[in-house]
Amino acid sequence: MSKRKENSSNSINRDYIIECDLTYAMDLVGGRWKLLILCRLENGPLRFSELRRSLHGITERMLTLQLKELEADNMLRRTVYAEVPPRVEYELTHVAKELIPVWKQLGDWGMRHRHCRMSAVKAS
Repeated sequence: MSKRKENSSNSINRDYIIECDLTYAMDLVGGRWKLLILCRLENGPLRFSELRRSLHGITERMLTLQLKELEADNMLRRTVYAEVPPRVEYELTHVAKELIPVWKQLGDWGMRHRHCRMSAVKAS
């Protein structure tokens, strides 16, 4: 894999993300799947297949990529058990558990906003 150029827009964007706390946080959990994956792990560790079944529409490749990114960002822990067949479980780290009240508030906000939006669409 080639090294990223220091003056590329990706490097400049990465520097900005690191400097802005909110943008940094959104980079960690943003996208279509990351927050959903974290929410599924809220009640305890799950195996890859359990996560895959609980996330409708995600491909195995996308789930693998998202899990690797979340692990690299210290949001979840991957544990491999020395069994035959091998068993791998994913669980939230302490860092991710700190986000639980935040995503619950965001979910509540989303429910209220969706309700207001649906009411406005029906009224028009």
